[in-house]
Amino acid sequence: MKMKRPSIPPLFCHTFTVDASAPFRRHLNRLEVEIGREDYRHLKRVELLSQIPSDGVFASMDEITRRVLDSTQNLYNRDLLLRLGIRVYLDAASYSVYYRLDDRALRFTAAWRRRVLKRFFAESPIVETGWRPCDARLPHFECRFLPDGAGGVLLLRLKGKREDLPLITATHGPYDPHTLEAALYFLTTERGGAAIINLGFSGREPLSDENLAKLRDWGIPLNPSNIDVIYPYADASGHPYCYKLEEGLQDYMEILGEGLPQIVIDLHGCVGVAPDDRRLVVGLGGLPPYRRPQDFGALEARDEMLLLRPDSRLRRGLDLLKGISDEICIQFCSAPDLGYSFLMDEEGTLVGRLLDPHTEAKSLIPGEERTWLPEESVRWIPGAGGNALQRMAAHRMRKDALCLHVEIPTALRRRIALRLKEEAIAASLDASGL
Repeated sequence: MKMKRPSIPPLFCHTFTVDASAPFRRHLNRLEVEIGREDYRHLKRVELLSQIPSDGVFASMDEITRRVLDSTQNLYNRDLLLRLGIRVYLDAASYSVYYRLDDRALRFTAAWRRRVLKRFFAESPIVETGWRPCDARLPHFECRFLPDGAGGVLLLRLKGKREDLPLITATHGPYDPHTLEAALYFLTTERGGAAIINLGFSGREPLSDENLAKLRDWGIPLNPSNIDVIYPYADASGHPYCYKLEEGLQDYMEILGEGLPQIVIDLHGCVGVAPDDRRLVVGLGGLPPYRRPQDFGALEARDEMLLLRPDSRLRRGLDLLKGISDEICIQFCSAPDLGYSFLMDEEGTLVGRLLDPHTEAKSLIPGEERTWLPEESVRWIPGAGGNALQRMAAHRMRKDALCLHVEIPTALRRRIALRLKEEAIAASLDASGL
């Protein structure tokens, strides 16, 4: 795939240091781990190998030592690798990372990815699989694995014609817990006809406390920031992996076999602003090319209040989200200093106001790009660069494409996962005649 080099978001360009006397202090993922209590134990597993692999085994892998040293912004971790003389290797086929020291070797396994692959393919394929039928939980769908240098991609599509059902994308599949379940929920409830799910890391996935305890016991006290130096953030040419689904959208659509549907729902997970936050936040764009309110419906001003009556396209997209929550916030920008914040009422009208994101969007935690609007007490999301890339790619394929950047708070994602589990148990009981 041809990749254009976008500018890296400021989050990934921030150079920070860690106090060597407190190496286990969390930094860039404090909101998710310490406040939202997101569970990352499913992501990675680390083990101390009983035997050091031979030189021949390491020669068959890609040495990525220089790549991770050059791309990490965590200077503590960078200095740790240099001080201990750790050489880092990537087995791209299995998506395992090895830390090689003089007297021992460690292996990091992408546990979440392995479980997903075994669920759909009964194994962990290392080559492109072609289309295969899904299991009983997705009886009308088929699946396909596409390998790449960053964990690969899972494609799902409805058998037969999809009648312009939305495309579901999960660009940060493993980082946001339960986004896979959210994607499957859209498919099983006829809210989506196909899905593209990233199976690789984007460099932002923190280590669990259990893994950190093991590393500390082995004398390798990595700092658990969410930009770590295990799975690389950039490829061999320095291009960020986190944009692969957006930049490759046209290629993935060609493999799915039909044209781009009118609506694309890009699923993300957020903590929200409270543990029980159940409001969906839908971003319609915050970077060039900017959109006007008239692009989404009819706008009416009543004193300081704005009413936006969605056109048929946006109304259909928002109706698809109601099964997750009836509290839906819509946000976008029409200029760098001109933002719109709306809340959908019971009739489907969007009620909101104008705002200047530079002055009104505040950080939830100092030093982190986790912004919110204090007046509405809701997350502020339109400035996501990846979503801008998706919109540009979608509009090249279909001028009337509508890309909904949907942030689902932790409480809602957990509820979706529980609902799917209950449905799977009920289906199993029905099949057994109980």
